[in-house]
Amino acid sequence: MQQIFNFVIRNKTFLLFLLLFSIALTLTIQSHSYHRSKFINSANGLTGGVYGTFNSIDQYFNLKDENAILSEENKQLRERLFNSGNTLDSTYIDSTYSTGKFRVIIADVYKNSYSLTNNYLTLNKGRNDSINEDFGVITSKGIIGIIDNTSRNYSTALSILNENSQINAKLKSTNHIGSLTWNGKSPEFTQLVDVSTFAPVKVGDTIVTGGQSAIFPKDIGIGIIDSFETDISGDTYNIEVKLFNDMTNIGTVYIIENLDRTEIKALENRVNE
Repeated sequence: MQQIFNFVIRNKTFLLFLLLFSIALTLTIQSHSYHRSKFINSANGLTGGVYGTFNSIDQYFNLKDENAILSEENKQLRERLFNSGNTLDSTYIDSTYSTGKFRVIIADVYKNSYSLTNNYLTLNKGRNDSINEDFGVITSKGIIGIIDNTSRNYSTALSILNENSQINAKLKSTNHIGSLTWNGKSPEFTQLVDVSTFAPVKVGDTIVTGGQSAIFPKDIGIGIIDSFETDISGDTYNIEVKLFNDMTNIGTVYIIENLDRTEIKALENRVNE
Protein backbone atom coordinates (compact mmCIF):
# COMPACT_ATOMS: atom_id res chain seq x y z
CA MET A 1 0.00 0.00 0.00
CA GLN A 2 2.83 2.37 0.88
CA GLN A 3 4.33 1.74 -2.58
CA ILE A 4 1.05 2.84 -4.18
CA PHE A 5 1.03 6.05 -2.17
CA ASN A 6 4.64 6.71 -3.12
CA PHE A 7 3.81 6.14 -6.80
CA VAL A 8 0.86 8.58 -6.66
CA ILE A 9 2.92 11.27 -4.88
CA ARG A 10 5.82 10.79 -7.28
CA ASN A 11 3.61 11.06 -10.38
CA LYS A 12 0.91 13.40 -9.07
CA THR A 13 1.37 15.94 -11.86
CA PHE A 14 1.05 13.37 -14.63
CA LEU A 15 -1.90 11.64 -12.95
CA LEU A 16 -3.66 14.99 -12.48
CA PHE A 17 -3.14 15.69 -16.18
CA LEU A 18 -4.65 12.32 -17.12
CA LEU A 19 -7.65 12.94 -14.87
CA LEU A 20 -8.33 16.40 -16.30
CA PHE A 21 -7.76 15.16 -19.84
CA SER A 22 -10.24 12.30 -19.32
CA ILE A 23 -12.86 14.69 -17.92
CA ALA A 24 -12.39 17.07 -20.83
CA LEU A 25 -12.58 14.24 -23.37
CA THR A 26 -15.75 12.86 -21.77
CA LEU A 27 -17.46 16.28 -21.77
CA THR A 28 -16.46 16.84 -25.41
CA ILE A 29 -17.86 13.45 -26.50
CA GLN A 30 -21.11 13.95 -24.59
CA SER A 31 -21.73 17.49 -25.86
CA HIS A 32 -20.94 16.93 -29.58
CA SER A 33 -22.81 14.27 -31.60
CA TYR A 34 -20.03 14.06 -34.21
CA HIS A 35 -17.36 13.28 -31.63
CA ARG A 36 -19.71 10.85 -29.87
CA SER A 37 -20.38 8.88 -33.07
CA LYS A 38 -16.66 8.75 -33.90
CA PHE A 39 -15.87 7.47 -30.42
CA ILE A 40 -18.56 4.77 -30.58
CA ASN A 41 -17.40 3.63 -34.01
CA SER A 42 -13.79 3.47 -32.83
CA ALA A 43 -14.81 1.54 -29.71
CA ASN A 44 -16.88 -0.88 -31.75
CA GLY A 45 -13.99 -1.41 -34.14
CA LEU A 46 -11.61 -2.10 -31.25
CA THR A 47 -13.93 -4.50 -29.41
CA GLY A 48 -14.86 -6.18 -32.70
CA GLY A 49 -11.21 -6.76 -33.46
CA VAL A 50 -10.59 -8.19 -30.00
CA TYR A 51 -13.63 -10.50 -30.23
CA GLY A 52 -12.56 -11.55 -33.73
CA THR A 53 -9.10 -12.48 -32.48
CA PHE A 54 -10.46 -14.54 -29.60
CA ASN A 55 -12.95 -16.20 -31.94
CA SER A 56 -10.16 -17.17 -34.34
CA ILE A 57 -8.16 -18.64 -31.47
CA ASP A 58 -11.20 -20.57 -30.27
CA GLN A 59 -11.87 -21.92 -33.77
CA TYR A 60 -8.24 -23.05 -34.07
CA PHE A 61 -8.42 -25.07 -30.86
CA ASN A 62 -11.77 -26.54 -31.95
CA LEU A 63 -10.46 -27.78 -35.31
CA LYS A 64 -10.13 -31.34 -34.05
CA ASP A 65 -13.78 -31.43 -32.98
CA GLU A 66 -14.88 -29.84 -36.25
CA ASN A 67 -12.91 -32.41 -38.25
CA ALA A 68 -14.52 -35.22 -36.26
CA ILE A 69 -17.98 -33.83 -37.04
CA LEU A 70 -17.16 -33.53 -40.75
CA SER A 71 -15.78 -37.08 -40.82
CA GLU A 72 -18.97 -38.40 -39.24
CA GLU A 73 -21.09 -36.53 -41.78
CA ASN A 74 -18.96 -37.91 -44.62
CA LYS A 75 -19.35 -41.41 -43.21
CA GLN A 76 -23.14 -41.13 -43.23
CA LEU A 77 -23.18 -39.68 -46.75
CA ARG A 78 -20.94 -42.48 -48.03
CA GLU A 79 -23.17 -45.12 -46.52
CA ARG A 80 -26.14 -43.57 -48.29
CA LEU A 81 -24.29 -43.34 -51.60
CA PHE A 82 -22.94 -46.90 -51.46
CA ASN A 83 -26.39 -48.24 -50.68
CA SER A 84 -28.26 -46.07 -53.17
CA GLY A 85 -27.13 -48.16 -56.10
CA ASN A 86 -25.80 -45.01 -57.79
CA THR A 87 -22.37 -44.09 -56.42
CA LEU A 88 -21.53 -42.07 -59.51
CA ASP A 89 -24.20 -39.48 -58.77
CA SER A 90 -23.46 -37.79 -55.45
CA THR A 91 -26.81 -35.99 -55.60
CA TYR A 92 -28.75 -39.26 -55.47
CA ILE A 93 -29.48 -40.14 -51.85
CA ASP A 94 -32.29 -42.36 -50.62
CA SER A 95 -33.44 -43.53 -47.19
CA THR A 96 -32.29 -47.17 -47.43
CA TYR A 97 -28.78 -46.67 -46.04
CA SER A 98 -29.62 -47.87 -42.52
CA THR A 99 -30.69 -51.28 -43.84
CA GLY A 100 -28.43 -51.29 -46.89
CA LYS A 101 -25.63 -53.46 -48.12
CA PHE A 102 -22.66 -51.43 -46.85
CA ARG A 103 -21.58 -50.08 -43.47
CA VAL A 104 -18.90 -47.37 -43.11
CA ILE A 105 -16.60 -46.94 -40.09
CA ILE A 106 -14.26 -43.97 -39.53
CA ALA A 107 -10.66 -44.73 -38.52
CA ASP A 108 -7.34 -42.94 -38.10
CA VAL A 109 -4.06 -44.15 -39.57
CA TYR A 110 -1.48 -44.79 -36.84
CA LYS A 111 1.25 -46.02 -39.18
CA ASN A 112 1.65 -45.90 -42.94
CA SER A 113 4.50 -47.41 -44.94
CA TYR A 114 4.94 -46.58 -48.61
CA SER A 115 8.65 -47.04 -49.40
CA LEU A 116 8.83 -50.82 -48.97
CA THR A 117 8.01 -53.59 -51.43
CA ASN A 118 5.03 -54.73 -49.37
CA ASN A 119 3.42 -51.84 -47.52
CA TYR A 120 0.79 -51.80 -44.77
CA LEU A 121 -1.27 -49.32 -42.79
CA THR A 122 -2.11 -49.63 -39.08
CA LEU A 123 -5.57 -48.31 -38.12
CA ASN A 124 -7.04 -47.53 -34.69
CA LYS A 125 -10.11 -49.74 -35.12
CA GLY A 126 -10.27 -53.48 -34.52
CA ARG A 127 -12.50 -56.38 -33.53
CA ASN A 128 -14.12 -54.33 -30.74
CA ASP A 129 -15.39 -52.07 -33.54
CA SER A 130 -16.61 -55.08 -35.59
CA ILE A 131 -13.70 -54.77 -38.04
CA ASN A 132 -12.77 -58.00 -39.82
CA GLU A 133 -10.56 -59.18 -42.65
CA ASP A 134 -11.43 -58.28 -46.23
CA PHE A 135 -13.05 -54.94 -45.36
CA GLY A 136 -12.18 -52.21 -47.85
CA VAL A 137 -10.34 -49.03 -46.82
CA ILE A 138 -10.79 -45.71 -48.66
CA THR A 139 -10.42 -41.95 -48.23
CA SER A 140 -12.53 -39.17 -49.68
CA LYS A 141 -10.35 -39.38 -52.82
CA GLY A 142 -10.22 -43.12 -53.47
CA ILE A 143 -9.18 -46.58 -52.33
CA ILE A 144 -6.30 -47.25 -49.91
CA GLY A 145 -6.23 -50.98 -49.26
CA ILE A 146 -7.91 -54.00 -47.66
CA ILE A 147 -8.01 -55.09 -44.00
CA ASP A 148 -5.92 -58.24 -43.62
CA ASN A 149 -5.44 -58.59 -39.85
CA THR A 150 -7.19 -57.42 -36.68
CA SER A 151 -6.66 -57.27 -32.92
CA ARG A 152 -9.10 -56.05 -30.29
CA ASN A 153 -8.46 -52.35 -30.88
CA TYR A 154 -6.36 -52.16 -34.04
CA SER A 155 -6.15 -53.53 -37.55
CA THR A 156 -3.67 -53.64 -40.41
CA ALA A 157 -4.57 -53.02 -44.01
CA LEU A 158 -2.78 -54.38 -47.04
CA SER A 159 -1.92 -51.18 -48.93
CA ILE A 160 -2.52 -50.89 -52.66
CA LEU A 161 1.24 -50.23 -52.63
CA ASN A 162 1.88 -53.91 -51.96
CA GLU A 163 3.07 -56.46 -54.50
CA ASN A 164 0.53 -58.94 -53.12
CA SER A 165 -2.37 -56.57 -53.70
CA GLN A 166 -4.86 -57.39 -56.47
CA ILE A 167 -8.05 -55.36 -56.73
CA ASN A 168 -10.83 -55.59 -59.29
CA ALA A 169 -10.91 -52.32 -61.27
CA LYS A 170 -12.33 -50.98 -64.52
CA LEU A 171 -12.35 -48.09 -66.95
CA LYS A 172 -15.08 -45.74 -65.82
CA SER A 173 -16.10 -44.82 -69.34
CA THR A 174 -16.45 -48.34 -70.80
CA ASN A 175 -16.67 -50.86 -67.91
CA HIS A 176 -13.76 -52.91 -69.28
CA ILE A 177 -12.27 -54.66 -66.24
CA GLY A 178 -8.77 -55.56 -65.13
CA SER A 179 -6.67 -56.20 -62.02
CA LEU A 180 -5.02 -53.36 -60.10
CA THR A 181 -1.50 -54.33 -58.99
CA TRP A 182 1.71 -52.57 -57.93
CA ASN A 183 5.18 -53.04 -59.40
CA GLY A 184 6.99 -51.89 -56.24
CA LYS A 185 8.32 -48.65 -57.73
CA SER A 186 6.63 -45.27 -57.29
CA PRO A 187 4.00 -44.62 -54.55
CA GLU A 188 2.25 -42.28 -57.01
CA PHE A 189 1.36 -45.02 -59.50
CA THR A 190 -0.24 -48.44 -59.63
CA GLN A 191 -0.71 -50.70 -62.63
CA LEU A 192 -3.92 -51.98 -64.20
CA VAL A 193 -3.31 -55.24 -66.08
CA ASP A 194 -5.37 -57.74 -68.10
CA VAL A 195 -7.49 -55.05 -69.78
CA SER A 196 -8.64 -56.22 -73.20
CA THR A 197 -7.18 -54.47 -76.21
CA PHE A 198 -10.76 -54.08 -77.43
CA ALA A 199 -11.12 -51.36 -74.78
CA PRO A 200 -10.81 -47.78 -76.12
CA VAL A 201 -8.08 -46.76 -73.66
CA LYS A 202 -7.04 -43.09 -73.53
CA VAL A 203 -4.60 -41.12 -71.40
CA GLY A 204 -6.57 -39.18 -68.82
CA ASP A 205 -9.40 -41.72 -68.52
CA THR A 206 -10.58 -42.46 -64.98
CA ILE A 207 -10.06 -45.84 -63.31
CA VAL A 208 -12.58 -46.93 -60.63
CA THR A 209 -13.39 -50.07 -58.66
CA GLY A 210 -15.16 -52.74 -60.68
CA GLY A 211 -17.61 -53.89 -58.01
CA GLN A 212 -17.05 -57.55 -58.94
CA SER A 213 -15.88 -58.53 -55.47
CA ALA A 214 -17.34 -58.55 -51.98
CA ILE A 215 -14.92 -55.86 -50.77
CA PHE A 216 -15.45 -52.52 -52.52
CA PRO A 217 -18.63 -51.02 -53.96
CA LYS A 218 -18.34 -50.24 -57.65
CA ASP A 219 -17.21 -46.87 -59.06
CA ILE A 220 -14.97 -45.75 -56.16
CA GLY A 221 -12.17 -43.61 -57.58
CA ILE A 222 -8.64 -44.97 -58.00
CA GLY A 223 -6.81 -42.69 -60.43
CA ILE A 224 -6.35 -41.66 -64.05
CA ILE A 225 -4.50 -43.30 -66.93
CA ASP A 226 -1.00 -41.83 -67.24
CA SER A 227 0.26 -44.15 -69.99
CA PHE A 228 -0.38 -47.61 -71.44
CA GLU A 229 1.14 -50.28 -73.66
CA THR A 230 0.22 -53.66 -75.10
CA ASP A 231 1.67 -56.62 -73.21
CA ILE A 232 3.81 -59.34 -74.80
CA SER A 233 0.81 -61.48 -75.80
CA GLY A 234 -0.77 -58.56 -77.66
CA ASP A 235 -4.20 -59.37 -76.20
CA THR A 236 -4.26 -57.02 -73.19
CA TYR A 237 -3.03 -53.62 -72.05
CA ASN A 238 -0.69 -52.78 -69.21
CA ILE A 239 -1.90 -49.42 -67.92
CA GLU A 240 -0.02 -46.99 -65.66
CA VAL A 241 -2.50 -45.38 -63.23
CA LYS A 242 -1.69 -42.14 -61.41
CA LEU A 243 -3.45 -42.39 -58.04
CA PHE A 244 -5.93 -39.83 -56.77
CA ASN A 245 -4.61 -40.35 -53.24
CA ASP A 246 -1.26 -39.13 -52.02
CA MET A 247 -0.29 -42.42 -50.41
CA THR A 248 2.48 -40.72 -48.43
CA ASN A 249 -0.03 -38.51 -46.60
CA ILE A 250 -2.98 -40.49 -45.24
CA GLY A 251 -4.83 -39.42 -42.07
CA THR A 252 -8.53 -40.23 -41.65
CA VAL A 253 -9.89 -43.22 -43.60
CA TYR A 254 -13.23 -44.99 -44.04
CA ILE A 255 -13.50 -48.74 -43.57
CA ILE A 256 -16.23 -50.37 -45.68
CA GLU A 257 -18.05 -53.52 -44.62
CA ASN A 258 -20.12 -55.39 -47.19
CA LEU A 259 -22.93 -56.80 -45.05
CA ASP A 260 -23.56 -59.51 -47.68
CA ARG A 261 -19.91 -60.57 -47.76
CA THR A 262 -20.35 -63.81 -45.78
CA GLU A 263 -23.25 -64.93 -47.95
CA ILE A 264 -21.37 -64.12 -51.17
CA LYS A 265 -18.22 -65.93 -50.00
CA ALA A 266 -20.20 -69.00 -48.96
CA LEU A 267 -21.90 -69.16 -52.35
CA GLU A 268 -18.61 -68.72 -54.24
CA ASN A 269 -16.97 -71.48 -52.15
CA ARG A 270 -19.81 -73.86 -53.02
CA VAL A 271 -19.34 -73.09 -56.71
CA ASN A 272 -15.58 -73.65 -56.47
CA GLU A 273 -16.14 -77.03 -54.83
